[in-house]
Amino acid sequence: MGVDRDDEPTSGWKSIYGNKINSDEDKSSGGGETAAATELSGRTRSGSYPQTNRPAAASGSPDSTSREATNQEPLTRTAAKTASVPPVRRRKPRVLLWSFLIALGIVLSVMTGIVFYLWNGLRPASASATPVQISISSGMRAKKVAEVLEQNGLIRNASLFSAYLKLKGEGSRFQAGEYVLTPGMTRDQIIAKLNNGETVATATIRFTIPEGFTIEQIANRLAETASVDKAKFLDAASKPELWAGSTWTRAIPTDKNLKYPLEGYLFPETYEMKRGSTELDIINRMLSELDHKLDQLPEDWQSTLEERGLTVHQLLTIASLVEREVVVDDERPIVSSVIQNRLTKKMPLQIDATIQYLLDKQKERLLEGDLKVNSPYNTYLNAGLPPGPIASPSLKSIEAALFPGKSDYLYYVTKKDGTNTHLFAVTYKQHQKNIQLSEKNVKK
Repeated sequence: MGVDRDDEPTSGWKSIYGNKINSDEDKSSGGGETAAATELSGRTRSGSYPQTNRPAAASGSPDSTSREATNQEPLTRTAAKTASVPPVRRRKPRVLLWSFLIALGIVLSVMTGIVFYLWNGLRPASASATPVQISISSGMRAKKVAEVLEQNGLIRNASLFSAYLKLKGEGSRFQAGEYVLTPGMTRDQIIAKLNNGETVATATIRFTIPEGFTIEQIANRLAETASVDKAKFLDAASKPELWAGSTWTRAIPTDKNLKYPLEGYLFPETYEMKRGSTELDIINRMLSELDHKLDQLPEDWQSTLEERGLTVHQLLTIASLVEREVVVDDERPIVSSVIQNRLTKKMPLQIDATIQYLLDKQKERLLEGDLKVNSPYNTYLNAGLPPGPIASPSLKSIEAALFPGKSDYLYYVTKKDGTNTHLFAVTYKQHQKNIQLSEKNVKK
């Protein structure tokens, strides 16, 4: 039972836990519950009931029991409500950590894959006791060499090997030839072998074509020394569509009077080729040698040719005449000047070598009847040059044909004294005297 206070209104009571005045109506409509709620609110904020000067109600009194019951009910409900809402935890740091770990795992996986790819592609190929023979051709690029190595099981990845060559500045010193390599060799061992040109000897054919040989003589020589089929060789020499060795063969005139279109274009030289090379392979190799030799002429040789009004075909024709008529090099420009002078005067060349070309068999001495053979190659009957070359000229004869000596000579005859030289003349009368001198040398 509380103690009356002078400042409290008589019409109601004032809660010691708040300033609200409760009327009798409030009490009857649940004002006690409101007070209890207010009491609980104050208890929740402070953690305990606020201390007052009011004495506690006597134990067992109705007011005390009622207040305790009223105060316990909202406390229980509020506690239950509070217990039913779990505390909110911050998960953001853990999400970031997992994202970082996943990203790191992906990066490591990619890097591991790249490293494995590089390692596997650059490591030596599977070792084998069986050697492999490969061929590196002249001018082959490093990338193509890498492809050949991969195709033969000597490396694992041509692209990676090419990149490695670029990184190391290698590949430009690889030498052409036949190589024997063993699967399992390291990439550096392979590079060193290709750089050093450690080639193996391959089976080859070697043959020499003398200067002044005709196509038929070349075919015979190849049949004797290189096991070449003569008929197939001559057949290939008559098919322009198959020739790929020289750019100048495209300018050969389509003249039905040509005995062999390729006559004079197969350069005389000593050749070494792979055994098993075809007749066409040999022809194209000899044609490429002609281009190589023409490249050795002075740089302005084509301009000189145009100034003289000559084609390459005509140049080779004159050179072949010089080749068959001259033995001593010093006389090549002189004989060339005789040909030039006669062409200028529109005189028949009257060169015995063109008659010999017509005959089935070479003769030591021509007869009067031989000079009357009806043929475009007969320079006794026809003025000007023959349809084409009559033999394969040397480079010196080509140079003499391009740059003839300066002379007024129109005639020449062999001395027949064993020196293989000639007597030259400007007039026919002087030429007759030279012939007599030549005959005297024979009688000696």
